[in-house]
Amino acid sequence: MAVYTKHPASEPPSAPVREKTGHLMLRGWCIFVLFMALSGTAWVHAFGEPVTAAIVIAGAVVSLVLWSVIRPSVQWRRLPWFAVSYIAWATLSLAWSAWLGATAVTLLLLYLTTIQAAFVAAVLTWRELVRAIASALKWVMALSLVFELWVAVFVKAPLLPGFIVGKADDPIEYWSRNNLFEWDKRIQGIMGNSNLLAPVALLAIIVFAIRIAAGAPRRVLLYGWIALAAFLFVRASSATAYLAAAGAVLVLITVLLMRRARRPGERTKYYIGYAVIGIGGALALFFFREPIFTMLGRGSDLTGRETVIWAEVLERANQRPVAGWGFATPWVTNDPMFDGWIVDHGVSVQQAHNMWLDVYLQLGIVGLVLFSLLFLAYVWRTWFFAVDRPRWDLRADRPYSPLTLLPTLVGAILLVQGFAESSPLLLWGWMFLIMFGFKIKQSPHIGVGPAEQGAAIERGEPIKQAP
Repeated sequence: MAVYTKHPASEPPSAPVREKTGHLMLRGWCIFVLFMALSGTAWVHAFGEPVTAAIVIAGAVVSLVLWSVIRPSVQWRRLPWFAVSYIAWATLSLAWSAWLGATAVTLLLLYLTTIQAAFVAAVLTWRELVRAIASALKWVMALSLVFELWVAVFVKAPLLPGFIVGKADDPIEYWSRNNLFEWDKRIQGIMGNSNLLAPVALLAIIVFAIRIAAGAPRRVLLYGWIALAAFLFVRASSATAYLAAAGAVLVLITVLLMRRARRPGERTKYYIGYAVIGIGGALALFFFREPIFTMLGRGSDLTGRETVIWAEVLERANQRPVAGWGFATPWVTNDPMFDGWIVDHGVSVQQAHNMWLDVYLQLGIVGLVLFSLLFLAYVWRTWFFAVDRPRWDLRADRPYSPLTLLPTLVGAILLVQGFAESSPLLLWGWMFLIMFGFKIKQSPHIGVGPAEQGAAIERGEPIKQAP
């Protein structure tokens, strides 16, 4: 029988470190929280507004209880204060809101989304966070395909919310239009909206690619997930998402060029080129929007946004330019102030289809300034988080991490999407804005710092000196 020598040359073999069951369950809960945000309106279409509201509130309560039990390391002085200021101003709008009920309801949604964003960022390390986002996106992508396939194969007819088969007054009311095998038509996924499915599919492509670049296991499967996300992205056929993809590619190329700089001032030429391409692209989009959007299958006024929705919103917003009419994201269409105000395809719209106009309408110039500072701070931090080499001492040759690309690419998507949609103000857009902003301020280096090391200890890993 083999025995160990009394003078071993190395340590006896031991079992690999395994994650504690509690932490595995915690990460599973975070995946569910992210899935709720990314799947968006799917919950309302499937279960209705009352049940969805109960699930969202219960989820936030569970996260608060877990937060109080786990007590993750949080530097309270390093909160994203521009976001806090924006939320505080939105809360103050209760004092002058023209739609008080809508303000109260949507403020609750804002609070719950913000709590969940901070919770996920606080209890997961950077690597776990990206991994959890990837898992949540896999569920969204897979369920979207399965849902459309189920409708096409078994239902064989357009489907209304609540799993009802019937004829709608307008196709916009359908949850699924049964277009999966109609290759020239758009599909909507579990969200029931192509303009919501496409940006999430674009985000999935980016996240899966970053996971591959970071050396994640089972890379062949990740390539398969990229193919599925690309299929859904193309079939959703959203003009805004196509432009967001172009913006993300521009940002990615610029970041990678910035990382190649070796001498002070070498980045200047890249900044100039980035500015020229960005400003030139914006001007080309403005002056040549008709042929561009025609090529993408959309009208030059973004399917009525410019001539109908934006004009109406701007007219009302200018009546209360300083403080706005009161917070309401999204618009509550059963409120008399919104019901029948702007009608698109026979349905009262729920947003201004431009996040800047929406903020101006609701919170006036003050709110617009606060939100602009919030977004500027996010873009600033995520940009240098991506382009600067990780450094907290005299060592200046540490390698870049592919994970640092994700926050700035998300910012590019939200910035472009916010031109034609207000969705960055709610659901996954707002959650990611707060989550990454909070995480970067708490843990500006991947794997380094109290928050990162505290989570590693919870997983049962020994703390190692950062390379």
